[in-house]
Amino acid sequence: MVTTSSLPVAAFLVPLLAGVLLLVSGGGRRRFCEWVALAASAFLAVAGVWVAIQVAAGSILVAWGEELRVDALSALMMLVVGVLGFLAIVYAVRYSEHGRMMDAPGMGGPERRPAVFYALVLLFLGTMTWAVVTNNVVMLYVAVEATTLSSGLLVAFFWDKRALEAGYKYLILLTVGITFALLGCVVVYAAGAATGAITGVDTLLLSHIRDVAHLIPRPTALMAVALLVVGFGTKAGLVPFHVWLPDAHAEAPAPVSVLLSGIMIKVALYAMARTISMFFPAVPQLTIFAVALGCLTMLVGVVLALAQDDLKRLLAYSSVSQMGYVLAGIALGTYLGAYGGLFHLLNHALFKALLFMAAGALVFATGARRVSELGGLARRMPVTAACFLVGALSIAGFPPFNGFWSKFTIYVALARSGLWWAVGVAVFTSLLTMVALVRPVIRVFWAAPTGDAHRLDGVQEVPAALWVPMVVLAALCLLLGVVPSAAYALLHRAATVLAVLGG
Repeated sequence: MVTTSSLPVAAFLVPLLAGVLLLVSGGGRRRFCEWVALAASAFLAVAGVWVAIQVAAGSILVAWGEELRVDALSALMMLVVGVLGFLAIVYAVRYSEHGRMMDAPGMGGPERRPAVFYALVLLFLGTMTWAVVTNNVVMLYVAVEATTLSSGLLVAFFWDKRALEAGYKYLILLTVGITFALLGCVVVYAAGAATGAITGVDTLLLSHIRDVAHLIPRPTALMAVALLVVGFGTKAGLVPFHVWLPDAHAEAPAPVSVLLSGIMIKVALYAMARTISMFFPAVPQLTIFAVALGCLTMLVGVVLALAQDDLKRLLAYSSVSQMGYVLAGIALGTYLGAYGGLFHLLNHALFKALLFMAAGALVFATGARRVSELGGLARRMPVTAACFLVGALSIAGFPPFNGFWSKFTIYVALARSGLWWAVGVAVFTSLLTMVALVRPVIRVFWAAPTGDAHRLDGVQEVPAALWVPMVVLAALCLLLGVVPSAAYALLHRAATVLAVLGG
């Protein structure tokens, strides 16, 4: 049932306007900035939950004609953006008191930095929401590119040499990469219009282009897919376009790392899935290519993660690996593959946000983020230790946590499609993920510290404002592991949007 609603409009305009308000009037009033950010992100979270409930019941929300369109796939992404965005800002309010975050000379100086930080975060959330609700193929590119501009400044927010280098690399590589996506979107639009089956404004609407995609000539479809994979794949951190991701995730403040890894790379993968999935029936070879790319991404990412001593870089490389699972599932074009891929997208958003928050808590409490510099912290930071362990077991695919079910679904989907080599790669990668994540957890929290053990004597658990969001995410990881059907209604409809084959 198609329903006209103002919620898709409000969902992205409220955080955008709140961000502009902070840039214009928020200087020197930190508490005012925090309350505006909390209020705007809370509205986005409530809107995401409400839209998800409506869409799970069978509705499709449209606005501005059909320029904005929220089906189950868009609703799933709105839910992720809204809930994680709110939790990240709750976490940021206390985390921003850490060290140099608000004291560096850049970004307008100490008085303006709170306003700039929360404004950029809200603009980031607003543009990501815009990307997942737009039904216009060109506006999809514009929205995804807009997320780069706001998040690039957040990556460089610490304003030191490493942060500026990471921000520069982030902006250059993503801006160049996403240009390919623009070309791909233009090819899709032009090819859809050339079929003659759609005319006028409808030639720009993804929902209408999808209906005529089978009429687009095969060479044109291949060209469009190649451009879209390079463009949106760069933003999603797929191998070999991932080189920006470890620096950006590692050098950004922890709340920003949560948004980058928990949400942004999923929005890019959403854009890629939304555009290339329409060509799967006509060009079945795309499935093998995309699954192979997913397997390469998951394997390279986890191997690089194994070599890391920096905890945040380790988590960044594991994000690369986990995006490979999502791509491999969605690329099958089957219902089961799409369901598993989207379920893993949701699960990864939860446990990777949890892991980056826990890593940020360690930095907040100890000032260190290298595994070799930490040890024996379980007694001093029991809540952080428990949350980090939940996140590590979830991403490794241990039952009864959520990562087990989404990975298992992807394994079954790959096997049903006869891609046993991909099943082998996925299972092997999961074993390496267990080693990559569980080993540092044991080393940081339960093994004896190396060197001068007294340097950690004053360490204590972080304030409740930091661990409450972690506990919420840990509880969701456990809930979706014990009761995976809790997400079924929305995931079922979202998988149906992408699936072009039975099975």
